[in-house]
Amino acid sequence: MASDTPESLMALCTDFCLRNLDGTLGYLLDKETLRLHPDIFLPSEICDRLVNEYVELVNAACNFEPHESFFSLFSDPRSTRLTRIHLREDLVQDQDLEAIRKQDLVELYLTNCEKLSAKSLQTLRSFSHTLVSLSLFGCANIFYEEENPGGCEDECLVNPTCQVLVKDFTFEGFSRLRFLNLGRMIDGVPVESLLRPLNSLAALDLSGIQTSDAAFLTQWKDSLVSLVLYNMDLSDDHIRVIVQLHKLRHLDISRDRLSSYYKFKLTRKVLSLFVQKLGNLMSLDISGHMILENCSISKMDEEAGQTSIEPSKSSIMPFRALKRPLQFLGLFETSLCRLTHIPAYKVSGDKNEEQVLNAIEAYTEHRPEITSRAINLLFDIARIERCNQLLRALKLVITALKCHKYDKNIQVTGSAALFYLTNSEYRSEQSVKLRRQVIQVVLNGMESYQEVTVQRNCCLTLCNFSIPEELEFQYRRVNELLLSILNPTRQDESIQRIAVHLCNALVCQVDNDHKEAVGKMGFVVTMLKLIQKKLLDKICDQVMEFSWSALWNITDETPDNCEMFLNFNGMKLFLDCLKEFPEKQELHRNMLGLLGNVAEVKELRPQLMTSQFISVFSNLLESKADGIEVSYNACGVLSHIMFDGPEAWGICEPQREEVEERMWAAIQSWDINSRRNINYRSFEPILRLLPQGISPVSQHWATWALYNLVSVYPDKYCPLLIKEGGMPLLRDMIKMATARQETKEMARGGSQHCAGTCPTGCGAPVLGQAQLPYPDLPRSCWVRISGGTSCATSLGTTSRLRGRKRPGWTKKK
Repeated sequence: MASDTPESLMALCTDFCLRNLDGTLGYLLDKETLRLHPDIFLPSEICDRLVNEYVELVNAACNFEPHESFFSLFSDPRSTRLTRIHLREDLVQDQDLEAIRKQDLVELYLTNCEKLSAKSLQTLRSFSHTLVSLSLFGCANIFYEEENPGGCEDECLVNPTCQVLVKDFTFEGFSRLRFLNLGRMIDGVPVESLLRPLNSLAALDLSGIQTSDAAFLTQWKDSLVSLVLYNMDLSDDHIRVIVQLHKLRHLDISRDRLSSYYKFKLTRKVLSLFVQKLGNLMSLDISGHMILENCSISKMDEEAGQTSIEPSKSSIMPFRALKRPLQFLGLFETSLCRLTHIPAYKVSGDKNEEQVLNAIEAYTEHRPEITSRAINLLFDIARIERCNQLLRALKLVITALKCHKYDKNIQVTGSAALFYLTNSEYRSEQSVKLRRQVIQVVLNGMESYQEVTVQRNCCLTLCNFSIPEELEFQYRRVNELLLSILNPTRQDESIQRIAVHLCNALVCQVDNDHKEAVGKMGFVVTMLKLIQKKLLDKICDQVMEFSWSALWNITDETPDNCEMFLNFNGMKLFLDCLKEFPEKQELHRNMLGLLGNVAEVKELRPQLMTSQFISVFSNLLESKADGIEVSYNACGVLSHIMFDGPEAWGICEPQREEVEERMWAAIQSWDINSRRNINYRSFEPILRLLPQGISPVSQHWATWALYNLVSVYPDKYCPLLIKEGGMPLLRDMIKMATARQETKEMARGGSQHCAGTCPTGCGAPVLGQAQLPYPDLPRSCWVRISGGTSCATSLGTTSRLRGRKRPGWTKKK
């Protein structure tokens, strides 16, 4: 089970400050530029965290607005100290680095910051005396400057056609620099001359850079411990240089086998050279390589028994000469990963779940093209087999989706994997915190990427959560996203069907404030537009039925939403649907349920008082669709209209008396033991019809409804009836002279059903008058009978009865 440990105080404070910069750390100068309050002094631990969390929030939290002058808060090293910061994506521009140029940075990671230009190269010189680690991975335009400064638009900064390549920049003066990542740097940059001034490099990443002569690497043969040449087209000359770097502990010559054709083929001789010459090697990645010769031993020679990581038993012949097992061996998308004995503690590959998860972990940050294929393998494992490392898998997929929210392949495969990793089979292993993280990245994907497959996968994944409970912390956002998906101009039926289902579930069991807020977002209008589109196409499918069901739920006890339904031609759509789809029983039930909500609003009932509407409702009294539901709901609509009295009956046809007779006939035809396809959260609109004599048929319908519900579902509805004060209303009605005898009989029956029920819903039975035989038992074990209205747990005055025998109390079963 994943931990639900709370966030640290540092994390909470950091998040709060970043979301309230103007009110905490800084103030606005000239209503635009942020400045740090003069009495604030922050150490490097806090400053680094603020910057790194800010970048995380901008890239992962869609409800977080970046501030243009955020980095100006850290412009003065006398009050703020930055040492280790990681910046990524288009968030960072030249002026941001310029704002912190006075800081003594030790570690600066710039990842895929494509808006940085050659101006930032000059800013980097400001950090030359302190910088130890520098990454410029994916900063494709940092070596370009404007060809004609002042005469080119800002957009040209990311358009090489109006820029020229800077070739005279070097790392001269970066005396402390030990770790350098130039991965995916633009072609044409003279790498050798750029790096020549660096005397003591320990780690170098040249991913995606093509250089025919690698001899310059030998200048660091006594210091280089890590070398990454991912997707470099190697040659025998490269290999001869690599094996001279005798201090290497980590070597990565992997490649993306799908990206392009490489002439170089890995051989047994090359692997043997690595083992012989690189005695300190602890990590080797040869993923994606085609092995020209057979490097594995035969099945007959392979030692039997359990899988071993001992080099002497290695199934890969050249690795038998290793002095010790490798810490990591990258074999993803090679045939070697499927061998039995691999001399490494951690292996990336595609053989099993462990290898696939290792691949996702190793390649997520800088190799989305590999990561997407690894996640696709995880998707197959979760779909076909059982995922044994669920928590690790979920966290890795979440990280990948956060890191590459604009990468189509990652979003498609990641969202698909999440659907299977969050299903009910795995739910017990997931903490609330982890499931919320899943919801966050799913909503990020829906918001950032409009691709159909991503949207469908994300909607399906949301269906794995308890709705609305687990989505309530993002309630507004998820509704807004679903409503945008339900734009009727979109033609993908499967997405519409899932989205309407989710919308319906989201408004089904929430309070009225939530419903009103969602109504104002355009929920009612969106559903009506969907219905109108289906009508034009003459199609009554799940989208049509779910849309009416969603309108039924969102109008429940929310007058504003009911009014919105009427104002946007809801009644016309109701009539058109009845006419176009006369046999669709569930559709009729949903529509009449919705109109029942509208009829409960006194101020809106006059809009239902037309000959056409009353005639339709009267005719539906005789409907046998969906058991009694359509007839019952039509009668409910008319009952509320009748409750307004004869003076409100402003039509000549049909006559009020005629409709009353049809209502009596319909109610008498219903089976009192009918099981219902309905869910009441409150009886208040029904109870309103009991204490009145102006419309006996309305009173009768309300009494029948209560009697049916408490008879068939006593555990659910008896406590609700008692809680909302229905019992006294029924008793009073029995005494009313205007009430019909059959109505009084049903009222007595309902009262008797609930007379022995605890109104708190705690399940405690009320058995009759009794003495208290066990006075020392706590009061929560006893139920008070007097009046039949409460159990001991709900009475504030019962403590005085403890320890004494009193009539009217009985022990709980």
